[in-house]
Amino acid sequence: MKKLFAKHNNWFFKAGFILTTVMVFIVLLGQVWTPYDPNAMDASVKAQGPTLRHLLGTDFFGRDILSRILEGAGATLQIAFFVVLIGAVLGTVIGALTGYFGGVVDEVLMRICDAITAFPSVLLALIAIAVIGPGRLNVIMVLGCVFIPSFARIVRAEFVRIKRLNYISLARLQGVGDFRIMLKHILPNTLPTLLPAISIGFNNAVLAEASMSFLGVGVSASEVSLGRMLSDSQNYILRGLPWYAVFVGLTIALLILGFSLLAEGLQQRR
Repeated sequence: MKKLFAKHNNWFFKAGFILTTVMVFIVLLGQVWTPYDPNAMDASVKAQGPTLRHLLGTDFFGRDILSRILEGAGATLQIAFFVVLIGAVLGTVIGALTGYFGGVVDEVLMRICDAITAFPSVLLALIAIAVIGPGRLNVIMVLGCVFIPSFARIVRAEFVRIKRLNYISLARLQGVGDFRIMLKHILPNTLPTLLPAISIGFNNAVLAEASMSFLGVGVSASEVSLGRMLSDSQNYILRGLPWYAVFVGLTIALLILGFSLLAEGLQQRR
């Protein structure tokens, strides 16, 4: 981390790290405290613009928009975290095995990955959700599986490259086992490539969840997420009350911008 900040021209990483840290801190704070109950309705203040009492205004039910954004952003980040966790862990396992051992297993698993990546990831996720139904858990499982091939390809390419280096051959001559070589000598050296991919994965997961919930096939209608709120905010734009859509859209944009800058900074550090 110190080396990343010490690199004078790595402003992408610095800006991305600061923005992402601030956004994540605010979202985590919102999971333990919000100005109001996100679901509490107050007809006396419905459809109000930003005020000192309600900093981001209220919706047509009198619910505080800031409180709902904090809750929705928490749900979106939670989904993104588990999506990337599933994709990165399973993708790393598949990429490591296929890249190191090769053979029939490599051919079969990589062709499956090719088949998955042949379709746009969000479209594939939409089809799967249409079959199994919406819901937070279903969204996590579907998007997690869709994200596996991208991580598998990255890790496989690194394992294929690194296993041919001289120090790996020397380790084999010394009798070091295959799995010890994979875990101790190769996997740590894939991190400079894997970390930017994880950051990009968070970016894509936030965008994918927001897109699916916006279309009504993400989280269930009873749950709050940024995508679901952005979909609901359309009614406010048509009625001349744009602040709901503006603030929700700005939150999504800042989250995506933070992860994008962080990924770019990590890539420049390689």
